[in-house]
Amino acid sequence: MKVLKLVNIGFGNMINAKRLISIVSPESAPIKRVIREAEDKKVLINATYGRRTRAVIIMDSGHVILSALQPETVANRLAERDENEEESDGE
Repeated sequence: MKVLKLVNIGFGNMINAKRLISIVSPESAPIKRVIREAEDKKVLINATYGRRTRAVIIMDSGHVILSALQPETVANRLAERDENEEESDGE
């Protein structure tokens, strides 16, 4: 049975952890270019609820997701899910 692994990226928004490629900071010029190009292609998802973008999440589908959480916070939530799954698998 396939289990969908979701990670909270802030404000109750969830992403499929298995489709995630990277979580990066939005500060560099290349990442700003990635955001602009995703917006032009209509594959940008803004999940910041009007707050400052602190993490840019790149998905394997080509979608780019903006989050108001720090990249470290999203990564920690992803790691917590993995740890919880390993504990439940061992039972």
